[in-house]
Amino acid sequence: EVQLVESGGGLVQTGGSLRLSCAASGFIFDDYAIGWFRQAPGKEREGLACIATRDGSTYHEPAVRGRFTITSDNAKNTVYLHMNSLKPEDTAIYYCAADRGGCPDPNEYDHWGQGTQVTVSS
Repeated sequence: EVQLVESGGGLVQTGGSLRLSCAASGFIFDDYAIGWFRQAPGKEREGLACIATRDGSTYHEPAVRGRFTITSDNAKNTVYLHMNSLKPEDTAIYYCAADRGGCPDPNEYDHWGQGTQVTVSS
C-alpha cells in the first residue's frame, strides 16, 4: 500500500523557515516523482514543486522559485520542501503526492498524503 506522510509543519513568523518532510512507503521510491502542493482556505490547490527521484531533476513553480527548494534523500525514501522567507500568504495545508515516472501534470498524481499545516504569522 502506497503511503505518504507529511511532517514538519507548524507556526512560524514572517521571514522564517521550515523544512517539510514527505516519508514514502509501499512503492519503489526511485520509480516515482514526488510533488508538493498547498491549499489555503477558500482557494484552489496549488502546485509548488516536483522531483523525479530517479535522476533528481526538479521543477519549481515560478511563484515559489528562489524561496522554496525540493530535495530528495533516496536512502530514506523521503522528499523535503525547504521553505525560506515565509510570508503570511504561505499559510496553507501542504501536501505531497506521488506518481510513477517523471514529474506529471499537477492533476495526474495518483497518491496523496494527508497534509501538514503551515501557519505564518505577521
